[in-house]
Amino acid sequence: RYFRWWYKKTRIEKKLAFIDLLCAVPLQQIYGCPLGGIGGGTITRSWRGEFCRWQLNPGKYHYKTVIADQFTVCLRRKGQTVYQQVLSMEKPSALQGWNWGYCGRYAFYHALYPRAWMVYELPGQNVVLTCRQVSPVIPHDYKDSSLPVGVFIWEVENGNEEAVDVSIMFTLQNGMGEKEDTSGGHWNEPFALQDGGEQVAGVLLHHCTPFNPFTFAVAAREKAGTVVTHLTAFNPAGSGREVWQDLLQDGKLESPAGKSKLTEKGEVTAAAVCVSCTVPARGHGTLEMALVWDMPRVHFGSKEKLHLRRYTRFFGSDGDAAPALSHYALTHYEEWERKIEAWQKPVLEDSQLPSWYKSALFNELYFMTDGGTVWLELPPDSLPEDLQGPGAAKLSHLLPVLQEYGRFAYLEGQEYRMYNTYDVHFYASFALIMLWPKLQISLQYDIAATVLNEDVQTRQYLMCGRTAQVKLKNVVPHDIGDPDDEPWQRVNAYLMHNTANWKDLNLKFVLQVYRDYYLTQDALYLQDMWPVCQAVMESELKFDTDGDGLIENGGFADQTYDAWVVSGASAYCGGLWLAAVRMMCEMAEVLGDTETWQKYSNILQKGKEAYERMLWNGKYYNYDSSRSNTSSSIMSDQCAGQWFLGACGLDQGELEVFPKSHVVSALRTIFEKNVMGFAGGTMGAVNGMRPDGVPDTSSVQSSEVWVGVVYALAATMIQEGLVQEGFHTAEGCYRTVWERLGMAFQTPEAYCEKKIYRSLAYMRPLSIWSMQLALESKARQASSPVPPPKNPLHP
Repeated sequence: RYFRWWYKKTRIEKKLAFIDLLCAVPLQQIYGCPLGGIGGGTITRSWRGEFCRWQLNPGKYHYKTVIADQFTVCLRRKGQTVYQQVLSMEKPSALQGWNWGYCGRYAFYHALYPRAWMVYELPGQNVVLTCRQVSPVIPHDYKDSSLPVGVFIWEVENGNEEAVDVSIMFTLQNGMGEKEDTSGGHWNEPFALQDGGEQVAGVLLHHCTPFNPFTFAVAAREKAGTVVTHLTAFNPAGSGREVWQDLLQDGKLESPAGKSKLTEKGEVTAAAVCVSCTVPARGHGTLEMALVWDMPRVHFGSKEKLHLRRYTRFFGSDGDAAPALSHYALTHYEEWERKIEAWQKPVLEDSQLPSWYKSALFNELYFMTDGGTVWLELPPDSLPEDLQGPGAAKLSHLLPVLQEYGRFAYLEGQEYRMYNTYDVHFYASFALIMLWPKLQISLQYDIAATVLNEDVQTRQYLMCGRTAQVKLKNVVPHDIGDPDDEPWQRVNAYLMHNTANWKDLNLKFVLQVYRDYYLTQDALYLQDMWPVCQAVMESELKFDTDGDGLIENGGFADQTYDAWVVSGASAYCGGLWLAAVRMMCEMAEVLGDTETWQKYSNILQKGKEAYERMLWNGKYYNYDSSRSNTSSSIMSDQCAGQWFLGACGLDQGELEVFPKSHVVSALRTIFEKNVMGFAGGTMGAVNGMRPDGVPDTSSVQSSEVWVGVVYALAATMIQEGLVQEGFHTAEGCYRTVWERLGMAFQTPEAYCEKKIYRSLAYMRPLSIWSMQLALESKARQASSPVPPPKNPLHP
C-alpha cells in the first residue's frame, strides 16, 4: 500500500512524500550553525564555511553546496598584494582561477546558537581572522527574531610590526544551486542606503522565478577607514579569473554602475562585495558584512493561497526590502548580541552545569528556525471563520492573538514533513513556552480551532488499508498539514494510521494548556481553552471502556510510538490520562467550575487506584496490562505524565497523582536498565528494556533511543532529585549525536546501538528546554522557603 501510494505521489503527481521511506536524506557530517531568524527561511553554513543547506521555500530543503558562495581574503603590504586565498578547503572544478585549498589545520570552528565563530590563522602572515556569525534569534522578541538576515563580523588581528591592508570579499550566486538558477531572467544591481548617519552598500541579486521569487542582498557597512566595492555580475560557472585579478590588483573591486543584463536560459550569475580597511601594526580591525534574503510573499505547494511572512509587518511585502533589511541588520547586530549574551550568560557562567549541557541547550535551538519554520502574518481583514472554519468563531481571543503575533508552524522533521505534529510538539513545546510564549499560545489557538471543526472527508490509511474520516470533531489533529499542500486548510497530512483513535493527542492538548497558563498566567487564554479541554476530554472518555477511571489502549500502535503495539491499560497513555485529569481539576478550580471539578476529581480517584493496581509491579510501571510477552517491558517514557505535573508544580503533597516513592523507584530502574544497561551507559536511554537487561525488540521503536524522549526523561529525573542521573542520561545522547555520529545541527529522532539512525533534523529534541525549566525551578525552591510564584518564569 505504501509503495503504491509513494509511486503515485512522487512519480505521477510529482509531489514530495510527507515521509519518504524509500529515499531518505543521506547523512552529511558537515553542517554548522544556520543563518536567519524565525520563519523567514534559513541558510546553513558548514563548519568548513560553505553555504550548503537551503530552506527558503516553506518546508522545502535543498542540500547543495554552492561553490561560488565564498569568503576570500586579500592582504596587501606597502602597496603590494602578498596573500590572497579563498577561505575554503574545497578544490572544485569550477572557478579554477581562484586560489583554493585552504589548509584546515589553520582553521577552527565554534558554535553556540544563534552565533558561530570561524577562526583562520593565515599561514606565514602573522594575521588571524575571526568571522563571527550572528542571527537575530532573541527570546521574547517578536520583531527582530523574524528577520531573514545573518551578519558576519570579521575581526582582524595583525601581529606584524607593520600595517596591513585587509580585504574580505563575499561572493554569492544568484540562487540556491537549483535548476531555477539557470531558468533565465535573473539580474543583479548595486545599491547604497544611508539612514541615521549610517551607510551600507552592496549588491542585490534578484531571483525572478514564478513561484516564490526572492532577492538576496550582500552588503557591507561603510564607516571611517573602510571602503566598500563591488562587482555586479560574474559567471560562477567559468574560471572566475576576472574577479580574482580585479581583487588581486589593489584589494578592491571595480564597482561598475548600473544593473546587470538579464540572464539567458541556461546561464547563471553571481555577484561580489568587498570591504577593506588598513590594520595598524600590532593592531586590530573590524569589517562588517550581511546576507539578506527577501522572500516576503509565499505559497505552499498547492499554490492556493498567498501568505505574507511575519517580517513584512515591519519591512513591507513588495519584495524591495533587502536594502532596508541590510541596513537594519548591520546597525542593530550589536544590540542583538547584547541581548543574546544577557540571555545565555547565567547558563554559561553556572559552574555547576557541565559544558556539554550548555552546548546542547543552545545549539538544539537551531530547529526553531531551521525546521522548515514559517511565521506568517494574517490579512488585516481576516475573520475567524476564514482562518479555521466555524470552530474559530468560538474562540473569542483567537483573532487578536493571531493578528498580533502571527501564525507559527514548524515541521516534525526535515524528513517527516508535517507541520506542528502535535504528539511530538508536546515534547518540543518547552522551548517555545519558555522563550517565545506568544508563539506557543498562537499555535495552541490554531489547534483548538481545528478541534472544534468537523471534517467529513474520508481517505484510506496506509497501515491498515481502512477508510475513515480525516479528522473528527472534538479530536486533536495529528498535524496541521503538508507544506507541499495547503497547511491549516487541510490538516492531518499523516496517513499511516487513523489518528482519531490515538490515545495521547487529546491529553497532550490539555497538559499543554495548563502548563502554558501556569507559566504565563494568561487568564484569557485559559478561559478560551477551557471549553476545548472539556470537549477533547469528553472524547477521550470513550477509551475508558470498563469505567474504572483509566483509559485503555486499543491493541495497536495508537500513540506517538506509532510502531509499538500497546494493549489495555498502559504506563505511557494511562499516565498522561491521569495527569490530564489532574490538570482538569486544577483548571476547574481556577475558573470556579465546581461541577467539572467534582466530575474529574471522582475520575481521578478511581483512575489512580486502577493505574497502580494494574501496572505497578513493585519496581516500575509495566509497559501495559496485556500480559503479553513484552507487557512487563521497562519503558523509558513511562513517567511522561509526571514530567508535566512536575513542570507545573502539581506533583507533591495533596496534589500527588503518582506516589512519589513509585516515581523515584521507576526512574532508578530506568537508569539502571535502560541507561546503564544499554551500550555501557554511553548512549542515553533505550525506549524499551526487558527486565532481564535485553532491549525490547518487539518493534523497531522499542529498541531505539529517542533523543527528545531522553531529554524529557532527564528533566523528570532532575525534578525528582536524581540530578546526576539526569545529566548522565542526557549526556549519552549529546555525545552520541554531536560527537560520535557527527550529526551537529541535524539531531535525529532516533538511533540504535549499532549506530543506525532515523529521521534527521527532528523537532522532539527541543525538549531539552524542559531540563532547564526543571533546573531553574529547583534553584528557585532552594533559594526561597516560600511557595514558588504563580508565574515561575517571570517572578
